[in-house]
Amino acid sequence: MAWNSKGGKHNCVIKMKKFSIDWTGSKKPKKQRKFRINAPLHVKGKFVRAHLSKELRKQHNKRSLRIRNGDTVKIMRGKFKNKTGKVESVNLKEGSIFVSDIVISKKDGTKSFIGIEPSNIMLMEIKTDDKKRRKTLEKKAQK
Repeated sequence: MAWNSKGGKHNCVIKMKKFSIDWTGSKKPKKQRKFRINAPLHVKGKFVRAHLSKELRKQHNKRSLRIRNGDTVKIMRGKFKNKTGKVESVNLKEGSIFVSDIVISKKDGTKSFIGIEPSNIMLMEIKTDDKKRRKTLEKKAQK
């Protein structure tokens, strides 16, 4: 049961879907944020992509690639601009990347990684240990 605007009860309660893969887009920022926040992890993985360096772009004929642990990246914006390091971990839930040597020291003396937005990062070297990743890079390079 739910309450209507006049104070009476009615039985019709429509529940909206939390996430739909068929969603094509909206002008409303509220709906865009809802899509990104409620997306499942396999879709959020597509949001964690970064531009390739000029050399990698020419070599692989691709503009951007999903970031993975072990990739070498350069930070392009913010407090740590122009610093490079290896990706320690990727947090799909928050959509942030943690890079080695990009740490902040706390008051108690411990060091903590700082999450960096994928749009502020450029991939300098790609880790190609994975067969599936190598295959996707080769497929695009052939075209």
